[in-house]
This record gives sequence, structure tokens and C-alpha cells, in this order.
Amino acid sequence: MSAPSHLIVVGTSAGGMPALVQLVAQLSPALPAAVLVVQHFAPDSDGQHLIDRLARHTQMPCRLPVDGEPIEAGTLYLAPPDRHLLAKDGGTAHLLVTKGPRENHYRPAADALFRSAAVAFGANVVGVILTGMLHDGTAGLEFIKRCGGVAIVQDPHEAEYPSMPETALRNVDVDYVVPLNLMGPLLEEITARRVPERKAEVPEDLKQEAAIAERVVGTTEEVLKIAHLVPLTCPDCGGNLFEVNQGKVLRYRCHTGHAFTADSLLHSAQQTLEETLWVALRMMEERKNLLSSMAVRGEGPYSVQQEERIEEMKKHINRLREFLLNGSNGIGSPAGPPEN
Repeated sequence: MSAPSHLIVVGTSAGGMPALVQLVAQLSPALPAAVLVVQHFAPDSDGQHLIDRLARHTQMPCRLPVDGEPIEAGTLYLAPPDRHLLAKDGGTAHLLVTKGPRENHYRPAADALFRSAAVAFGANVVGVILTGMLHDGTAGLEFIKRCGGVAIVQDPHEAEYPSMPETALRNVDVDYVVPLNLMGPLLEEITARRVPERKAEVPEDLKQEAAIAERVVGTTEEVLKIAHLVPLTCPDCGGNLFEVNQGKVLRYRCHTGHAFTADSLLHSAQQTLEETLWVALRMMEERKNLLSSMAVRGEGPYSVQQEERIEEMKKHINRLREFLLNGSNGIGSPAGPPEN
């Protein structure tokens, strides 16, 4: 067993497995780096089936890691379903497999892996974002850059789902934007020639966040060291949110450990608002139907009053339906393809 000189961390989502197959086919078991992968999939997915699929296309050993497993060079590790995969360098580099709080609503999350790798291996980390929807991995690439590592993004023009690469490019000073067929040779070149000092300075706030993730849950006191309280609530647990003080990517976390980029939080708020408005529309329709039934049985002034209330309710229903169907700031607009 040989310890890796580098970590290559990969984040992907929708369209990820075909992209990973193409990437691993280019990698050699002689690679001086270990490859750690987060692929978004359902909690009940068969992780071993995915590992077997990748292994058919490469001579590099492919594993579903267990907690505490040493990290070996020339080996690929895929985050198990519904578990975060973290890197730790406590004398001997090893992996942590935890069921900690979701980040950007994901577990496993690319941001969690990328941050732990940046803290553990500093400038010897190469972060890669492949095809996928939404925003996971963007903050993670910034973590890597802040620790002196390298950021690579799949060319969005060839990505099956370009949202993850495009978001990373908008927010992070990416070093390389390349198509998949050139990514393997690039990774080989970077890990062969780039051997900076492992003990480069790691920002204190990233150490704090990595420690919170490793312990599965944080405290208010810990979060206040790296963030300040804002008038927002966590969409996952309903607790107070804190705005993180450092970094170019605007981020939020709650004291229980959930973490979000601003884009992810906005997307969540839009979904929640739309769901709430549909519930309101349903309740208004039911109220209108009840008033109509009461009006049919009523007589005289009471019946006239009910009819007036029904007409008023119809106006409210039509306004709400128009708002939902036409959309406002993304509310009511058609949803994109589902995540894997």
C-alpha cells in the first residue's frame, strides 16, 4: 500500500455515471493520487452496482469505502449512498464515511468532500466538477483554491447537464475548462509535476467547518466563530441560519450542520413558496365549493350574500392561478430534469 501524494476529488450529479465511466477509462493505477468521487444518487441506490460499472472500464481498483479506511494511491473511492465521504490526514491519510447533515440538500455532498480534502491535503488537491444540475461543488472548488489547489471543470458545452460546471465557472477562478476526453491526461500531468509543500497554511474557517462535518453536528458557539446570524431559517430543520464570513461564494449554515450556497438556498425557497401557493389555491377552491353548496341551500338575503362571497373568492383564485402558471421570479416555471 502506498500513500497518495495528491487527492483528486470529483463531484457530479445528473448524467454523472456516463461521464465518470469516460473519465476513469483514462486513468492508470500508477497514478500517484487517490480519486474520491461524489455522485448524487438516491439513498436506496445500489452503490456496489455503480462501483462494478466503473471497474469494468479501468484497471484502477474501485471501492465503496468504509469509515477509517486508509487512502491508497491509484485507487478510486465512490461515496456510498446517503453517506458523506471525507478525507482526513491525522498522520496517516484515511477516509471518514459519515451520515452527517446534508449540504445543499445532498448527502453525499461534493462541497463536504472538497472541503475536507482541501484541509487535509492543502495544495495537493485537484478538484473536478462534471455534469450535473444546480450548485453542489461550487463552494467546494473555492475551498480548494483557497488552500492552493487546482480547480478543473468539464466544458459546459459538452456536459449533458451544464448547470454544475456553469455555476462553478461563474463563481470560482477555475484553472482548466476541458472536455472529458482530455481530462485524464491533464490529471496525470498535474499530479506528476505538482508536488507543493503538504503543510501549506489552511484557512482557520475551513478547519472549523471541516471539524463540524467530522463530528456530524456543530454548536451555535462553533458556527459563530465563522459566521454571523441573519434573519433566515434553515429549510432542512427550521433553525436559525448564519451567513459565513469568508470566501467569495455566499454561503449559509445552521448550527446543526446543514449548509447552503446562496443559489441553493434561493432554489429551495422558490420550491417551498410554490408548494405553499399550490396549497393555498387548493384551500381557496375548497372554500369556494363549500360556499357554492351553502348558497344552493340558502334563500333570500343570505343566499345573495353567499353569491357575493363566491364571486370574490373566484377573483382571488384566478389571480393566484395566473401567478402560479405565469411565474414570478422563477415561481411556477417548469422544473428542470430531476437529479440522479
